Amino acid sequence: MHLAIFSGSVFGTADEVADVAAERCRAAGLQVTRLKPLSVDALLEANADALLACCSTTGMGELPDTIQDFYYEMQSRFPLLTDKPFGVIALGDSGYGDTFCQGGEQIRELLLELQAREISPMLRLDASETVTPETDAEPWLDEFVAQLQAG
Repeated sequence: MHLAIFSGSVFGTADEVADVAAERCRAAGLQVTRLKPLSVDALLEANADALLACCSTTGMGELPDTIQDFYYEMQSRFPLLTDKPFGVIALGDSGYGDTFCQGGEQIRELLLELQAREISPMLRLDASETVTPETDAEPWLDEFVAQLQAG
């Protein structure tokens, strides 16, 4: 199973979560491509069997600058990802109410529009509750890997 992992981060936390996720998924026996820098061409060239996105939220629920170009290019090129399994780890702060984890939600909705198949409910990591999101993501990652390996 080949997994492509990409991230969008404001202060680097989502990137760190993605890097730790890549290590954990490799340790579980998956082939992992960590897409840095992120581009649509790099994603398509990776030809991965599954996708994992880690994305924080900025401003009033916007995507971080580091993932905006990718997001808009995916919308305009619309490469179908029919039945490709995916998961999303969203980072946010529940103190922002309605926009909590909105960046991750936008990525999730885009992947669904591209006909990818969500295999684990989106993980929402709350900055007001944790200082170690990469550790907090581990149980979810283990379940995500199990879902991938189960087919």
